[in-house]
Amino acid sequence: MRRQELADRLDAELMKRLLPATALRAVGGWLAGSGARYAIGAGAHAVQYAPAHWSGIEPWPDRFLERSRVETATVTRAQVVAITREAVRGGRWTEALVASYVWGQGRTGYGPHRLKGILAEPNVAAALAEAGSTLRKEGAVAAYRVLYGSVRGLGPAFFTKLLYFLDLALDAPATPRALVLDQRVARVVRAHATRVGRESGLASASEVATWTWSDGGWTPHRYGVYLRWTDAAARQLASSGIGWPEASPDLLELALFDGVWDPTT
Repeated sequence: MRRQELADRLDAELMKRLLPATALRAVGGWLAGSGARYAIGAGAHAVQYAPAHWSGIEPWPDRFLERSRVETATVTRAQVVAITREAVRGGRWTEALVASYVWGQGRTGYGPHRLKGILAEPNVAAALAEAGSTLRKEGAVAAYRVLYGSVRGLGPAFFTKLLYFLDLALDAPATPRALVLDQRVARVVRAHATRVGRESGLASASEVATWTWSDGGWTPHRYGVYLRWTDAAARQLASSGIGWPEASPDLLELALFDGVWDPTT
C-alpha cells in the first residue's frame, strides 16, 4: 500500500477516535485549574514581548508599546485581533503580519531579524492581501494555499498565526476556522496519531504519523486535516460536561501547545 493511502487511512481513524478519556480528563483538569481564565475562550491568552527588541521593524502597530520602552510588555490574543481588524480596515496588511509575528515570537531574540527579512520581500503585501481576500471568500485552507511557499522566510508556523487572527478579525463565515499550527502542536497530534494507528492495526503507524505530522512544511491538505480534527475534537469537548466553551477549537490548540495532554501516557 502506498504511503499516501496509509496516511489517508490514518486520517480517517483519527477522525473516528478524536480524543480519548485521558485527554478529556487532562484538559478538564486544566480548565478547572490553571486554565480557568480561559473559561470563556482563548482571547485572554497573553504573551510577553520586549518592545525595544523590535526597533527596526516597520510598520509598528499603535497599540503596542513604544519601542523606546525597555520593560517587558504583554499582549493578548484578543488585543491582536483588535489590532488586526484596524490594520485590515486600513489596508495595512504588513502591520497585521507584524502584530501576529510579535505575538508569536514573544521574547525570542531572533524574531526581529527574521521578520525584517520577510517584510523586505517585494511580494509580501500583495500575498497577504490575497490571503485575506481568499480567507473571507473561500475559507482557511484556501488562504493557507495562497501563502504556502509564496513569501520567502514566512513558513506555516507563522503565517497560520496571521490566518488565525485574520479569521477572527474578518469574522470569516467559513468553517472550520483558521488555527495556529506549529511544531509543538504538530508533535502532540503526531503522538496521538501514532497511538491511534497502532490501536487500529495500521501498518507502519509511527512512520506514517511522523511523515504526515512532521515538524514543519505542512501541505494545505494537512492543514485541512488538522482543522477538521481540531474542530470535531472541540465539539467533543463542548459536549463532554467539563465546561468547555462552545465553538472554541482555538482553546484546544492552546491546550495542545501548552502540553496539557501527553498522548504517550
